[in-house]
Amino acid sequence: MLKPKQKYTQKKADKFLGRRKLIFALMICAVVSLVLKAAQLQLLDTQFLQKEARARHAGSVKLAAYRGRIKDRHGESLAVSAPVKTISANPQYCRLKKGEKPNKRCLQLNKEKLKQLASLLSLPLAKVEKAFDTKSHKQFVYLKKRVDPFLTQQVKNLKLPGVQYESAFKRFYPSGEETAHLLGFTNMSDQGQEGLELQYNSTLQGIAGSKRVIRDGTRRAIAHDVESIKEPVAGQDLILSIDERLQYLAYRELKTGFVKNQAKAATLVMLEAETGNILAMVNQPSFNPNTRKRLNKSIYRNKAVTDQFEPGSTVKPLVVAAALEGGYITDDQLFTTEPMRLNRRTVRDGHHYGTLTLGGVLKKSSNVAATKIALSMPPEYFWNFYYSVGFGRSPGLRFPSETSGALPDYTGWSNFEHATLSFGYHLAVSALQLARAYTIFADDGLLHSVSLLKREHDDYAERIISPEVAIKVRTMIEEVVKKGGTAQRARVSGYRVAGKTGTAKKSGKGGYTDDYLSIFVGMAPASDPKLIIVVMVDSPQAGEYYGGQVAGPIFSKVMGGALRILKIAPDEEQSMSVLLSKD
Repeated sequence: MLKPKQKYTQKKADKFLGRRKLIFALMICAVVSLVLKAAQLQLLDTQFLQKEARARHAGSVKLAAYRGRIKDRHGESLAVSAPVKTISANPQYCRLKKGEKPNKRCLQLNKEKLKQLASLLSLPLAKVEKAFDTKSHKQFVYLKKRVDPFLTQQVKNLKLPGVQYESAFKRFYPSGEETAHLLGFTNMSDQGQEGLELQYNSTLQGIAGSKRVIRDGTRRAIAHDVESIKEPVAGQDLILSIDERLQYLAYRELKTGFVKNQAKAATLVMLEAETGNILAMVNQPSFNPNTRKRLNKSIYRNKAVTDQFEPGSTVKPLVVAAALEGGYITDDQLFTTEPMRLNRRTVRDGHHYGTLTLGGVLKKSSNVAATKIALSMPPEYFWNFYYSVGFGRSPGLRFPSETSGALPDYTGWSNFEHATLSFGYHLAVSALQLARAYTIFADDGLLHSVSLLKREHDDYAERIISPEVAIKVRTMIEEVVKKGGTAQRARVSGYRVAGKTGTAKKSGKGGYTDDYLSIFVGMAPASDPKLIIVVMVDSPQAGEYYGGQVAGPIFSKVMGGALRILKIAPDEEQSMSVLLSKD
């Protein structure tokens, strides 16, 4: 029998042994739990864990597609894309978590390096400091988009923490202002915003690709690439009908005339007479699509296609052609030009011309005679003829904001409204529509469709008038540029030129203003026309304002230069005899 002290000692020992057994049992349970958990993770949850790991450390990055080039008809690049980088920063990169050691690059980050970065990227120092502020809650801040490779390398040399570089492309326009209105431009995301860049954006932009990447342990930066998911598909090239040589010539001479005449604006369109291909299309004032800083959006418009104006006397050859084709007048008919009263309003000429032949009507640009010719035709027939040459309907380019012009319905015309249509008021056209209408004279009665894409033939040409009428009218408007005509300054040495002037008052609030539109449309060589050019100068302020005085000289320089560039033989008899005598 145990003594009380021994009983106490035995009881204490049993209690200690029980605790040891409990602890041992708990340890066994813990080990078993760990083994079971490990087995679960290794055998049952493998796919889930791998998916989570990929989600946390693996990701995909978009690969930009190369945007197709825009080229002229000879393959000269007018718009190209160059590889660039978009530079961004992660403010959280140098933010330390509990127990985390600072990154070596973070330790080397100082204000001097941030100043260097700000200087390289032309950014305010405050913006750069904010991009690296670890107190920020942001994980992504753009520093600079579309940085060229040379500058990107200089930034990389700074070895700044948390800076990432995303590949992209930047659009460049080698011809600058020459083609600005025609080509338009892209935005920071390389999407077309104006002009052909917008019209053919889906063709040019291509299809973006992607690649899989692994991020570092902090998930703050890309450690390395893993694999390509989808290769980017480059956009298609666009081959234009434009001839870069003629485009530059037109740009240079139009700008010279624009400045000389102190004009508000100016437009020029050049067509290939036998195909309707647009060889040049320029506007003033222009802009540099490579910079585009602080410019009014209105300056981006391609006014040759988007803006309409009253064409003035340039429509008179069309009136004559319509009347001859319909048999309402004869080519030997005479016209008196005394002022006429119509609906309490008077139609008169700027000078007294007496009696004119049909050719004289166009040479002197008589409003009275044009009125008599127009009134000889029924309104419906007259309207249909204008519509058939493209007035009042779209030229069909599908260019952004392309205008259809304005051609009022013939029902309800007064005699005076009927008359004004014969000398270019009460309707509106674009420069392109006017150039297109004149293809009926240049190609012996065929109206051509127009195109900004290179093509060898026009499969959509329509016969509007007979070849006989077309040649008669073309011969008549040759006299316009000769002595006594309204456009002697539009002559081109060595070539026969056929064309017509237009001088139209601009409409404004409450009626017509004292500003003018100076217009000339012509073709050469007149014996077998190859080129058609329309020149329109808006509000010349240097003193002269008649179409022959302002637009005529611009036409002469552009047409003369273009004929020589294209090596089109002279057709003027005197020049031909000189050439033959040299042989």
